[in-house]
This record gives sequence, structure tokens and C-alpha cells, in this order.
Amino acid sequence: MEELITGPLEKLFEGTVWAEGPVWVPQSQTVRWSDIPNNRILEFTPATGATSEYATGVEYTNGRTLDRDGSVVQCSHGRRRVERDHDGVVTPIVEAFGEHRLNSPNDVVVAGDGTVWFTDPPYGILPGTVEGHEGEQEYGGCYVFRFDPETQELTPVVTDLVHPNGLAFSPDESLLYVADTAGRGHGVPFRIAAYPVEAGGCGQGWTFVELEDDAASDGFRVDVEGRVWTSAGSSVRVYAPDGSLLTAVEIPERVSNLCFGGADGRDLYITATTSLYRLRTSTRDAAQRDLGPGTPAL
Repeated sequence: MEELITGPLEKLFEGTVWAEGPVWVPQSQTVRWSDIPNNRILEFTPATGATSEYATGVEYTNGRTLDRDGSVVQCSHGRRRVERDHDGVVTPIVEAFGEHRLNSPNDVVVAGDGTVWFTDPPYGILPGTVEGHEGEQEYGGCYVFRFDPETQELTPVVTDLVHPNGLAFSPDESLLYVADTAGRGHGVPFRIAAYPVEAGGCGQGWTFVELEDDAASDGFRVDVEGRVWTSAGSSVRVYAPDGSLLTAVEIPERVSNLCFGGADGRDLYITATTSLYRLRTSTRDAAQRDLGPGTPAL
């Protein structure tokens, strides 16, 4: 069997309260991620080993991805919207569902056709939150949405999860994987669900994998072979396309999210509570936009 992890775990930075939302930015050859409670965005530069503040006072950004033009699409808990960062200029993409405000968009992916798919749980508006501002759930649910920038149409595509969180497409975009991180307190297990992608939406989903009560799948990526690389409590796990567990790597802290990056796309960057970590792998992200120019084909 292919060896998926080919290098030791490295700690690259320590000093966040809750690290989240990493993405590899090809233009700057950096990893960008959020320190949500400290309301700032950080960047790590592998070439120098330095970490710097990319922006502060950012209204509690969370998950992010790349658009087809290389700009960063990110979720803002504080502004309750999905927005675009293009060379430091931040503009809204979508911030309402009809007459109602969104909850607190959490994670986001961009499909090959340019549509923006994102999850909208309530974590940034809950009482006592340190990841946004207290508020109300105005449309009465927590959905996964698809936004078409051409038509400006916002469509709920998944409505049967309690707290949809991380999401990613299969390599051919025929499946959408979505994590539910509500947990037993809301009467459901931690799990990743899979939904067939149909014209403009999703069909009936099923449980791809169910996780233990201490191992929420918060954020994940899918590699070129269709394997799901996910956070799972204080570990990173890799699941085959059939849902079988292939490998697991223990991390010293609770893991939130991860992304592939580096010069050849085979470095796995991991955000985990106070720190940013890196693992060397034998694979890369199925979403080519996240890997940068010149990435060799497998």
C-alpha cells in the first residue's frame, strides 16, 4: 500500500488561541490562516520559516479557499458573509439569504464552474462567542449553500445537517462531502456525509464516515485519489473513498483544519489550537487551484 505520510510532524508556529482556515496561496508561496478569537490572519512563509500578521481587525474570518483567478475566498463570522480578498482588498460575495442574514459562514469551496459552496453553522453568533458577535439565526436553519456569481442566485443545497462545517468535493466533483459537528448534545453523531452533486444542487446524502464523540471532523481536504484527509479530535485521519480508515497521525493539540501546499503541493499544513504544523505526504489536493503553478502531474 502507498505510504501516505513520508516525513515527521513539524511545528512551524505557536501563538494562536484557535487556529483555523488554512489555504496555500501560490502567488506569495505562503500558508494563510486565521487566529479567530484574536481577530487576525497570519501567514507562514516556508522559504524563510517566518510567520507574520497578514491582517488584523478582520471580523473573525474562518475557512478559506482559492478562486479560479487566485484570489482568496473566505468566510467571515463577524460580517456574517462570504467575501473575497484580492491583493488585500476585501469585498463581499454573499451576505444574505433573501431578506435574512446568514448565520456565520464557516468553510467554503469553489467548484470548477466558479460557483461558491459554503457551510453556515451558528458558531459565530452563539451566546458568549469569542469567534464573532452574538446574534440570531434569522432564516431558521443551518444550511450548505451554492452561490452562482453569474446569476447572483443563492441556493440551499444541503438542509438535513444540524451544524454543517467542513466541506470538499471529490476529484470529479460528483460528490460533495460535508462534516456535521453538532455532536451528541444535539442528538447526532460527529460524521462526514456525502451527497451526489446534481444540476444546481445535491441529491439525497448518506453517512460517509461516523466518528467518535471526541473526534469531530472539523475541516478536511480530498486528494487526487479521492481520499479524505480530515481533522479528528487531536489527530489527522485519512479515509479511502469507500470510508475505510487508511492511516492516522496524532497531533499534540486539537486539530481544526488542514490544506495541501508547498512547491510541489505535497506538504500538508495543519491548524491545531495554538499552532501550525506540517507533514510531508506522497499526494496532493484534488483541487488544483490550491497547489500553485507548475505542480507536476501524478
